[in-house]
Amino acid sequence: MDLSALGWNDCFGKVAAPHFVARVAAQHKNSYRVFCQRGQLSARVTGRFSYLAATPSSFPVVGDWVVCEQVGGGEATILQVLPRRTVFSRQAAGEETQEQVVAANIDTVFIVTALNQDYNLRRIERYLTVVWESGCHAVVILSKADLCDCIELRCQEVQAIAPGVAVHALSVHTGLGLPDIRSYLQPGVTVALLGSSGVGKSTLINCLLGQEAIRVNSLRADGKGRHTTTSRQLYLLPQGGIVLDTPGMRELQLWGGEEGLLETYRDITSHAERCRFRDCRHESEPGCAVKAAIVSNELDPKRLESYRKLAREIEYAADRRDYLQQKERIARGWALQARHIKKK
Repeated sequence: MDLSALGWNDCFGKVAAPHFVARVAAQHKNSYRVFCQRGQLSARVTGRFSYLAATPSSFPVVGDWVVCEQVGGGEATILQVLPRRTVFSRQAAGEETQEQVVAANIDTVFIVTALNQDYNLRRIERYLTVVWESGCHAVVILSKADLCDCIELRCQEVQAIAPGVAVHALSVHTGLGLPDIRSYLQPGVTVALLGSSGVGKSTLINCLLGQEAIRVNSLRADGKGRHTTTSRQLYLLPQGGIVLDTPGMRELQLWGGEEGLLETYRDITSHAERCRFRDCRHESEPGCAVKAAIVSNELDPKRLESYRKLAREIEYAADRRDYLQQKERIARGWALQARHIKKK
């Protein structure tokens, strides 16, 4: 396989023989599938890699460029993960505060929302915050347009909460929007699809591949999607370009996101710059330009509430991380002191 077609460029550096670079195409429980100039190989990290990995996020994820060594046949060992150009992360599921890296080295993220019961502006705002924080370029895809009789209105609504972001209505069945989608898929460009289950991500990828490579399930009786994709995987398109299919996310908790929040809510932050007080919380403070914009119908109060909710979530996650890091430092200090006393 040609490395440039897989997204490789000189910014990742050079690797000396006998080692070689590969891109992680799929991730399983304890193994990986990688693409490289030698074709497709099965790979595992070395014991040394596992021992030295500081956190779960240090392990390879789909989209990573890794340094490998072939051990025979179609197998290789992963020695190193190269620096990530972009990182798409979220708060791992559960109560423990921990980063889960979903994918790496993505160029563009298609935020896919179906024009049926899944349509939700607040969810799109949350996705946009995560995408901007990752360093990727965002595009909103409104799928299943053949089921909607107010496509233009829905596009206008999304454009209002996503200024500067391209919004495309799509129907795989009628072909509406497919030329626009294909224009993003250039050789060496990696596009990830993000959205809830049942919005048509796998159907779109099958269409782009020209074959039924991914099994597709029907919607549930209540209109909600079933989990079709169970793991993240890269697909090489025949016309060039790489797409990443991701499992549907019913819950997307933010990991970081301060910069992403400012980018997503540029309309609110631009008004906030004119508030009388620099630490204005846009509640009951005098001279609040944000509240004035709501009174004059320049801002939607629901959008301000969404901004507050995400800001609180980001602040809580940051405080929780700081607390855990301080707790870990104290524990390490006690452990070092105990070892010092024991030596005496």
